[in-house]
Amino acid sequence: MKPKNTIWVKIYSPSRVYFDNVALTFSAVNDTGPFDVLPKHKNFMSLLRPCNIRVRKLDNLEFVLPISRGVLHVKQDKITVFLDI
Repeated sequence: MKPKNTIWVKIYSPSRVYFDNVALTFSAVNDTGPFDVLPKHKNFMSLLRPCNIRVRKLDNLEFVLPISRGVLHVKQDKITVFLDI
Protein backbone atom coordinates (compact mmCIF):
# COMPACT_ATOMS: atom_id res chain seq x y z
CA MET A 1 0.00 0.00 0.00
CA LYS A 2 1.24 3.46 -0.96
CA PRO A 3 1.65 6.10 1.79
CA LYS A 4 -0.55 9.21 1.51
CA ASN A 5 0.75 12.21 -0.43
CA THR A 6 3.05 10.11 -2.58
CA ILE A 7 3.25 8.98 -6.18
CA TRP A 8 4.25 5.65 -7.67
CA VAL A 9 7.00 5.98 -10.29
CA LYS A 10 8.04 3.29 -12.76
CA ILE A 11 10.83 4.05 -15.24
CA TYR A 12 11.78 1.31 -17.66
CA SER A 13 13.02 0.36 -21.12
CA PRO A 14 12.40 -2.85 -23.07
CA SER A 15 15.48 -4.37 -21.44
CA ARG A 16 15.61 -2.92 -17.92
CA VAL A 17 13.62 -1.44 -15.01
CA TYR A 18 15.44 1.64 -13.66
CA PHE A 19 13.03 2.65 -10.89
CA ASP A 20 9.80 1.12 -9.58
CA ASN A 21 8.80 2.52 -6.21
CA VAL A 22 6.96 5.15 -4.19
CA ALA A 23 8.24 8.73 -4.38
CA LEU A 24 7.50 12.27 -3.25
CA THR A 25 8.10 14.13 -6.54
CA PHE A 26 9.09 13.56 -10.17
CA SER A 27 10.91 16.09 -12.39
CA ALA A 28 11.78 16.04 -16.09
CA VAL A 29 11.78 18.21 -19.25
CA ASN A 30 9.34 18.27 -22.18
CA ASP A 31 8.89 20.64 -25.15
CA THR A 32 7.55 23.42 -22.90
CA GLY A 33 10.45 23.15 -20.44
CA PRO A 34 11.14 21.70 -17.00
CA PHE A 35 8.18 20.42 -14.98
CA ASP A 36 7.40 18.63 -11.73
CA VAL A 37 4.72 16.08 -10.89
CA LEU A 38 3.45 16.07 -7.32
CA PRO A 39 0.75 13.94 -5.67
CA LYS A 40 -2.79 14.68 -6.98
CA HIS A 41 -1.41 15.99 -10.30
CA LYS A 42 -3.77 16.06 -13.28
CA ASN A 43 -3.57 13.11 -15.66
CA PHE A 44 -1.50 13.72 -18.80
CA MET A 45 0.93 12.26 -21.34
CA SER A 46 4.05 13.88 -22.73
CA LEU A 47 7.16 13.25 -24.78
CA LEU A 48 10.31 13.82 -22.72
CA ARG A 49 13.32 15.73 -24.03
CA PRO A 50 16.96 14.91 -23.22
CA CYS A 51 17.36 15.64 -19.52
CA ASN A 52 18.09 14.21 -16.11
CA ILE A 53 14.94 12.64 -14.68
CA ARG A 54 14.84 13.36 -10.94
CA VAL A 55 12.76 11.34 -8.49
CA ARG A 56 12.63 12.48 -4.85
CA LYS A 57 12.38 9.28 -2.79
CA LEU A 58 10.68 8.84 0.59
CA ASP A 59 14.04 9.12 2.39
CA ASN A 60 14.38 12.54 0.69
CA LEU A 61 17.33 11.34 -1.40
CA GLU A 62 17.18 11.87 -5.15
CA PHE A 63 17.31 9.23 -7.87
CA VAL A 64 18.77 10.80 -11.04
CA LEU A 65 18.69 9.18 -14.48
CA PRO A 66 19.99 10.88 -17.66
CA ILE A 67 17.76 10.15 -20.66
CA SER A 68 17.83 10.97 -24.36
CA ARG A 69 14.07 10.65 -24.85
CA GLY A 70 11.01 9.02 -23.36
CA VAL A 71 7.25 8.88 -23.09
CA LEU A 72 5.59 9.91 -19.82
CA HIS A 73 2.13 8.86 -18.64
CA VAL A 74 0.62 10.27 -15.43
CA LYS A 75 -2.65 8.83 -14.15
CA GLN A 76 -4.05 8.89 -10.61
CA ASP A 77 -0.72 9.33 -8.79
CA LYS A 78 0.99 6.70 -10.96
CA ILE A 79 3.81 7.82 -13.27
CA THR A 80 5.07 5.53 -16.00
CA VAL A 81 8.08 6.47 -18.13
CA PHE A 82 8.93 4.39 -21.21
CA LEU A 83 12.52 4.82 -22.43
CA ASP A 84 14.35 3.73 -25.59
CA ILE A 85 11.25 3.31 -27.73
